[in-house]
Amino acid sequence: MSTLSLRLPDSIHERVKDFAHKEGISINQFIASAVNEKISAFATKDYLERRAGSADINKFEKALSQIPDVEPEEYDKL
Repeated sequence: MSTLSLRLPDSIHERVKDFAHKEGISINQFIASAVNEKISAFATKDYLERRAGSADINKFEKALSQIPDVEPEEYDKL
């Protein structure tokens, strides 16, 4: 495990402390979790961009053409 010195504005530090206390976890656990969530969001964005880059519009249109043009079932309507 690594040690990191982090400078936070007092207002953010207070909010982190309050939320960590409400969740019953340490400030370190709260920050580690928040950083992990952000990393996960970036990784998901990268993955989707890579997938989109290899998309084939012809294959997409072919797949769409195979979907029947029918009204959804009553339980599927908004």
